[in-house]
Amino acid sequence: MTEKKKIGIMGGTFDPIHLGHLILGEEAYRQLDLDQVLYMPAGNPPHKRNRTGRAADEDRVQMIRLAIAGNPHFALSLFDMREEGYSYTYRLLETLNSEYSDCEFYFIMGADSLVDFDTWMNPQRIANAAHLVVATRNQMSNDSFEALLQKRREQYHGDFLRLDTPNLDISSQHLRELVGSGASVKYYVPDPVLDYIREHSLYRISE
Repeated sequence: MTEKKKIGIMGGTFDPIHLGHLILGEEAYRQLDLDQVLYMPAGNPPHKRNRTGRAADEDRVQMIRLAIAGNPHFALSLFDMREEGYSYTYRLLETLNSEYSDCEFYFIMGADSLVDFDTWMNPQRIANAAHLVVATRNQMSNDSFEALLQKRREQYHGDFLRLDTPNLDISSQHLRELVGSGASVKYYVPDPVLDYIREHSLYRISE
């Protein structure tokens, strides 16, 4: 029997993608011996497109392409870039499983998501559909983190895995605010992404 490929899933809006996203993907690849990590941007709902201070779908996609260029085990997937906008995680993972039976999926998320996981839509179906990879955060003690991991394992009988990562508390929203105020986001995003933001005047607040 052929061994299944181990595929990491990095989901989100990536508005913009930043170094925290890239380090998280790289650590998941290394620590879990993954075959590939897919950066999978979610679509923006049609009624929320062209919102002030947000990038268009095509700009977010292009910034991901620039950010992961040159990394042979990173890839861009437009699987979740749907016209109807954001999809539910359980539906995304179940669809991936049905269409790619030769793969097993590792859904990568932060400790904050572990805290409110039971409020997600159909958390049991998410736990059934993928290995759940949770990044540690300095804001949560090691004991608290391990206790919560174990609680979720017992609740959902799922594979909740710990991912040790540096504490880079970067948010895309904060980066948008910095650019909008005229501040630099150099060192927060890869240089090609920074150049793209400047060249396309992204995240500037309209007068």
